[in-house]
Amino acid sequence: MKTSLRVAVVGCGYWGPNLVRNLVATPGVEVGCVCDLEQTRLDDVARRFQVGRTTTEFERVLDDRGIDAVVLATPIPTHRRLGEAVLHAGKHLWVEKPLAGSVADAEALVNLARDKNLRLFVDHTFLYTPAVRKIRELIASGELGDVLYLDSVRTNLGLFQEDANVLWDLGPHDLSIARYALGRSPSAISAVGVRHYDGAAENMAYLTLRYDEKLLAHFHLNWLAPVKIRRTMIGGTRRMLVYDDVEAVEKIKIYNEGVRVEPGDLESRRRTLVSYRTGDVWSPHLEQTEALSAAVHDFATAIEEGRATGSDGEAGLEIVRMLAAAQQSMDQDGGFVEI
Repeated sequence: MKTSLRVAVVGCGYWGPNLVRNLVATPGVEVGCVCDLEQTRLDDVARRFQVGRTTTEFERVLDDRGIDAVVLATPIPTHRRLGEAVLHAGKHLWVEKPLAGSVADAEALVNLARDKNLRLFVDHTFLYTPAVRKIRELIASGELGDVLYLDSVRTNLGLFQEDANVLWDLGPHDLSIARYALGRSPSAISAVGVRHYDGAAENMAYLTLRYDEKLLAHFHLNWLAPVKIRRTMIGGTRRMLVYDDVEAVEKIKIYNEGVRVEPGDLESRRRTLVSYRTGDVWSPHLEQTEALSAAVHDFATAIEEGRATGSDGEAGLEIVRMLAAAQQSMDQDGGFVEI
């Protein structure tokens, strides 16, 4: 970057320190302030990343004319209120996923950012991973052929959230990956979920996304799994792909396998002629770059260049629309809800 971008980070819980670390490491970006309600968190972040200024008062961040952008790593219910305050203060805005807890709140942030001509970035970090970008490239180039299905499993143990159920916590990852990689959005969503503990939110959910074409996507989200799984399978007419984010090296494996249905002659139309192709398996080379670092760089350069980010407010709004439709379906025992 040509000029220095001064950023304030609001929220130093689980994700906030990761954001501070990457902001500090990005050339042309300066962390001018870190804000949190708990002083002990502020002291820890200041010590670890040599941040000079900390505050427990959000208003001080808004009043600081030297701050160009604000990064919100706060609970979902606070996104609209805090985000609108940041935008009204004339500062660019980075919001942790999802953009907001409702379609109305997300639309309000998108419209305000547009009216103020400010950049709005939604932290769908997986869109900046080399693996997901490679998957988008493979699909767009036709390497897989026509995509038939996307099947994803995202599970872990012990990460119950107080401000969101498993759909709103884990779902944004897979919905944003599917939207980005496939280059299209579903026409309808069905979801079922369950609360296994009284007083807690849904901790397990299954989502099915229906597209206009002969394409179906399915997501399994679970907070109660004994193992951490981050695996996506994509089947095409030419090749099939497995993306395992837990793998350290070969995160993507491409299978030269497929199924072809061949039309028969007049006498054999009653039976379907199916041929199976089995071939090699290989893993494409992926760059060894941290996704969050790439996201921070995109945010900073988008501000400098006056352009939209790769994960802007419109993209974030579309994910919230999908989440809201899935929640509505879940509340109605799994019926399909049009988007």
